[in-house]
Amino acid sequence: MPLIAMTREMGSLGKDVAAGVAARAGKRVVYHEIIEPIANKMRLRKSHVERFLDGKSGIWERLTTDRTSVSIFTADETFKFLRDGSTCVTRGWGAVHLLRNIPHVIRVRVCAPLETRVTRMMQRLATDNRATVENEIQLSEEAHTAITKRHFGVNWREPELYDLVLSTERLSIEECVDEIEGMMRRKNFRETPESVRMVDNLSAERSVRSALRRDERTKATDFTVHCDGGAATLAGVVDTQDEAMAAGAVAAGVESAMKVDNQLKAASSAGSRFRREG
Repeated sequence: MPLIAMTREMGSLGKDVAAGVAARAGKRVVYHEIIEPIANKMRLRKSHVERFLDGKSGIWERLTTDRTSVSIFTADETFKFLRDGSTCVTRGWGAVHLLRNIPHVIRVRVCAPLETRVTRMMQRLATDNRATVENEIQLSEEAHTAITKRHFGVNWREPELYDLVLSTERLSIEECVDEIEGMMRRKNFRETPESVRMVDNLSAERSVRSALRRDERTKATDFTVHCDGGAATLAGVVDTQDEAMAAGAVAAGVESAMKVDNQLKAASSAGSRFRREG
């Protein structure tokens, strides 16, 4: 069945819409579940990672958080949930943009005017401090803007990034769920063998990248990883032959990479060969 990738906007009621879609499908929503495995991989507290992604971290947290690692591990965990078959909706963490090329993923933005969202959050938090609530919303959205710009090169507010945009200012939660269900029944959003294969390949690629990032021997390397049908190809240039061999060994240890074609070249040997041929 199709997967819904949905934005997370404070006060938009997107959480309730996501829960409604999942309940009707008999599946689950993934949001907070992604934080703990990321924190474990980075050896940080769960609250540290969550505050960083929400734009609430202090200067020390920002200085001690590797943004590239967060991006790699977030992508890896998102694809794991996508493949396990129990997930219907994934919210936030850039899922809309990460999964944008997968045909059976429906990209949804649930939104509402700022004033409406501020009023809702004030009611939810039982506070009359409008300025504080509005500031929290703006901080969250500024963080989201920075993350999507840095990792995906997009402005998340642009409507063309979504298959469906729903405003809860005038639509009820049930009406929004109805609209999403209607999209899920469309033929062009159904799973196909090709779209499932795409997910498997991208998931394997993200798992290899995650493993490389976690290993001390390869965490600083930068090269191409391509996976197809359980075969992982590593291509590019690394500093030494030891790094090339280590990368191959790390990739071979990833369960979804049943075969590894290590085409990595060491810069030192490549330079020597160039001098000889010149």
